[in-house]
Amino acid sequence: MPPAPAPAKPLTHNQRIVLAALKKADAPLTVYQILALRAVSNKGLRAPLTIYRALERLLALGLVHRIERLNAYVACEHAPHDSAVGFAICTDCRRVVELPLAACEKHLASTARRSGFQIETLQVEMVGRCPRCSAGEEDSQG
Repeated sequence: MPPAPAPAKPLTHNQRIVLAALKKADAPLTVYQILALRAVSNKGLRAPLTIYRALERLLALGLVHRIERLNAYVACEHAPHDSAVGFAICTDCRRVVELPLAACEKHLASTARRSGFQIETLQVEMVGRCPRCSAGEEDSQG
């Protein structure tokens, strides 16, 4: 019988603070927005490098995602993932919705392979308007 895997190292103080800040946020946060939060600065995190280091481990653990388009981070809503996820990004309020891509992941990868492209990671970011912002526009027109 193979030995049991070693337990994962617990999150550090800084990683817990950054993760908690992202979980409370209504929209993705940049490193500097995380630093500006009182809940972060009051706990002693004052340098961008400190935030980047915490985010690096949180990303590796799948607890947060980087939204490339916004150069910002969100807490993962569905960790751990069995398949890739995509993001729907609202252009008005910057709210992000995490979407599972299990149904289309194989199709996207096989299409890329047929083109001779070797996929390393799959990141899908869709841009539009969320239901709340779309409803606000309809209310102002009617």
